[in-house]
Formats: sequence, C-alpha cells, structure tokens
Amino acid sequence: MIGNNSRFANVQAVLFDLDGTLIDSAPDLAAAADTMRVARGLPPLPVSQYRPMAGAGARGMLGVAFGMTPEHPDFTTLREEFFGNYERCMTQRTQIFDGIPELLASLTSHGLLWGVVTNKSARFTLPLTRSLAMFDAAAAIVSGDTTPHAKPHPAPLLEAARRLGVDAARCVYVGDDERDIVAGLAAGMATVAVTYGYLGQQADTSQWGAHATINCGNELLPLLQLATPA
Repeated sequence: MIGNNSRFANVQAVLFDLDGTLIDSAPDLAAAADTMRVARGLPPLPVSQYRPMAGAGARGMLGVAFGMTPEHPDFTTLREEFFGNYERCMTQRTQIFDGIPELLASLTSHGLLWGVVTNKSARFTLPLTRSLAMFDAAAAIVSGDTTPHAKPHPAPLLEAARRLGVDAARCVYVGDDERDIVAGLAAGMATVAVTYGYLGQQADTSQWGAHATINCGNELLPLLQLATPA
C-alpha cells in the first residue's frame, strides 16, 4: 500500500469501478470474443492473452481477437456480435476478487456508504450486479450510459455522489484504470489505484496521480483508518 492517509480522513463513502476492481469478468469477456474467433475457423486464444485488455471492453477484446481497431469498417458489426455473446455468458465465469465481500461488509459496518461507477453500459451492469448478492448492499450503481458522459469525465462520479447524498470531497474512488483516477480527481474525490486489475500493457500506476495505490482490497481499510477484520 502506498499513500498519504491524511487525504482519506473523514470519508463518508467509497465508490468503486466494477471490472478489474470488484469483479474479475475477464473470463466471460474473453469467451465472448473467442466464440467469434472459433466461429470463423480461428484457433482459440488463452484468457491470459485477453486479460490485460479486459478493461477496454469490446474495443479491447476485438483488438486481441482480430487485431481490429474501432476505425475498421466492420468494427460496429462485430461489436454488436460481441455484445450479444457477452450478454449470454456474462455470469458464467465471472468471479468476485478475493477479499472484496469482506471489504464491503467492513465498510458498511463502519457506517460508510459504497457504490459502483462503471463504464459498462446498463444493459450489462444491471443484470450482472443483480446476479451477485454482494451488490444488494450497494447504495448506488452508475453505468457508463447513466449520464451523458462516461469516465474519464467526472459526471458519472458526481451522479453517484448525488445519489448517495454525500459531498464529492467526502468520497473515495477506487479503480484499476488511469481514466478512473482522472475522473476521480476531476470530481474532487480522493483516488485509489489498484494494481491487481486489468492494467493493460505497460501501465504504470505511479504516473496516474492517484492519492494512493493498493495491491489488494484489504489494504483499503487501513488507508481509510479503519480496523481490518480479524
């Protein structure tokens, strides 16, 4: 854990990115893309090849599967095919990262609100979070299309703070992508970068400007000056 605890005093709420921060959705995202490869007579790829780009959603998965960028003329068509595949399989292999349920329960026990701010569209966010009982305790879930802007714009984070009834300055935002930190800083929140998520290629969290960096979920509690469960 690297950070200055003084920035995290008097926190009232903690907001989290979803994929790569609370849940490991890479296996289902990879399966959705790999199904497309196999259907086209291409050999399957290991999940490890997809994982670093899982935070980039369809763009990242299609980039790994086909070397395709959004500028490709077929990108929109293949993206919709990918979305359909993912919608059918998105709860089959996705797991909650170790220690996260205990972390969230501890936040609640200390009287802190918590919620989710993700760039995943509501089409996927809502069914996925409803399939995992852990999210029943979330005080707010904001998707990538909840507001007119997605991260790195601060609008989704400010909307989450509004729903929680907490001043943005009393919120912490935790995420595994540089755009999470950019959005959190722009919203006036304390920011925490996690190193266990989908960092992408050659990512350096020390360059993101986060107020703190953690290597696992349970490092968040001492950062917030909260006791770690025995």
